[in-house]
Amino acid sequence: MMRRNLDEQLSRLDSNMIEMGALIVRAITRATKALQTRDLSAAAGVIEGDDLIDDKEREIESLCLKLLLRQQPVAGDLRQVSSALKMITDMERIADQAADISELCGYLTDRENCKNMAHILQMAEHTIQMVTDSVKAYVDKDIELARAVIDRDDMVDSLYLVAKKDTIELARKDPLCGEEAIDALQIAKYYERIGDHAVNIAEWVIFSIAGTHKNRRVL
Repeated sequence: MMRRNLDEQLSRLDSNMIEMGALIVRAITRATKALQTRDLSAAAGVIEGDDLIDDKEREIESLCLKLLLRQQPVAGDLRQVSSALKMITDMERIADQAADISELCGYLTDRENCKNMAHILQMAEHTIQMVTDSVKAYVDKDIELARAVIDRDDMVDSLYLVAKKDTIELARKDPLCGEEAIDALQIAKYYERIGDHAVNIAEWVIFSIAGTHKNRRVL
């Protein structure tokens, strides 16, 4: 009976993690669309939706604490719960950064000579996929997919360096684009951080399955 109750609670945890994962992927996707189209309404929707993600984080945190205190999970179950607690912190930060990107969309102009977003949008594409795959790896218990997320971060880091050069060159060529170049660089940095958070999630996925984290053997 106790095992069945624990399994039901763990299943509920998985469902909540899937829901939170879907919310953050939607937030990044909508923020990126707002960036591409300068759709301030879509950007506002991302910012407003951040409260819903915060609520989901608190719900999952409460469930995890109840599992730890009441069910006393052991071994693999304990790793699953403790990993979820770590993951939701990164997931919430991803949502915050999607909101930050959306907020900066309001400061960008439609001046053609100030637009230089190609590499930033490539970063967005990679980070959206990384976040999607990191959550999927948790749900499917897929170590290889988690490792693929970690490996993909090198591409995001490389694109960030290129985007940084792009924005510096933009400001050099046209001083009137200086402020916009700074905003674009900040957006690139937010995507780079989202990639880092996706890596953190993937590392906790590996821990939850194999009991190893960052080359250290733990539970």
